[in-house]
Amino acid sequence: MPTGFAVNIDGEMFNDPSGARIPVLDRGFLYGDSIYEVLRTYNGVLFAVKEHFERLDRSASALALTIPLSREDMLSRIKDTMRAADNTESYVRIIVTRGAGEIGLDPGLADKPRVILFAKKLTLPPSWKSGQGISVKITGIRRNYVGALNPAIKSGNYLNNILAMAEARAAGEDDAIMLDFKGRVTEGTTSNVFAAIDSKLCTPPLDVGILEGVTRKLLVKLSRDHGIEVDERHISAEDLKRADEIFFASTLKEVLPIVSLDGKTVGSGKPGPVTLQLTEWFEELKGKV
Repeated sequence: MPTGFAVNIDGEMFNDPSGARIPVLDRGFLYGDSIYEVLRTYNGVLFAVKEHFERLDRSASALALTIPLSREDMLSRIKDTMRAADNTESYVRIIVTRGAGEIGLDPGLADKPRVILFAKKLTLPPSWKSGQGISVKITGIRRNYVGALNPAIKSGNYLNNILAMAEARAAGEDDAIMLDFKGRVTEGTTSNVFAAIDSKLCTPPLDVGILEGVTRKLLVKLSRDHGIEVDERHISAEDLKRADEIFFASTLKEVLPIVSLDGKTVGSGKPGPVTLQLTEWFEELKGKV
C-alpha cells in the first residue's frame, strides 16, 4: 500500500490512491468540467491559502460551478487529508467537479458538485532544485483564446498545455512557452513568465490570456516593494529571445531560471542577478510562514 499519499472524496478518506473511485459519469472525467488548485507547504504549513481559495472561487464563478464547502470546511478537510498522508512537506490538490449525471453537455444534467482532495509528499525534479536553470522551447501550440476558453480559469481541461509540453519534450527541452494568436508571449505550461528586457523586469499582462498566478502576484509585489520596476506589458517572441534573463514563476517552481531558449543561451547561461535577487527575497518570504 502506498505511503505518504491520501485522497479525500467528499469527506471519505483513502490512504491507497488506487482504491479511490469516482463515477465514470463524473463530468470532470468526461469533459474536464472541473476546477482545481495546487498548494504546497513550507515547514509543514500551507502557503498562500487565502490567495489560492480566492482563485478557486473565481474559477468556480467563471464556470457557474458551486463549491459545496465553505472555505473553513475546505481548509479543515485539507488538513485532515494532510494528517492522513503524514508527510513532512506536502503537495495538495483541490479538485471540484460539477458532478455526475446523464451523458450530455448541458450542465443541468449534473447531480451535485464533487470535492476531491489529495495530499502527497512534496517531491520536485532535481533540475528545479539545482538552481542551474532549465531549457525551454517557444512552442507552435498557441495558448487558448480568451474568448474561447479563458486561461484565467484554472480548469481541469489541460490539453492545450499537454500538447505544448509534448512538443517541447520531443525537442529535448524541459518545458514550453506558449504564444497567443497574435504571437505574444503568454505563459509556460504550468507557470508564469518573467524576463529582464532593456533593464526592466517584464511580465505579460493578464489581458493577454494567462492564469493570474499566486507566485506571479507575490513576485510583482516583492519587486516593487524593493524598488524594482515591473513592466506588465505585451512581449513578443523576439523580445523574449533578446532578454538578459528569463524565469518561470509558480507555486511549485517558485523562481525557476531559464538558461536556454530555443536552443540558444539566455544571457550568460546562468541565473542572472535579478533572478537571484528575487529568489533571495522569496526565500525570506517563505521563512515567515
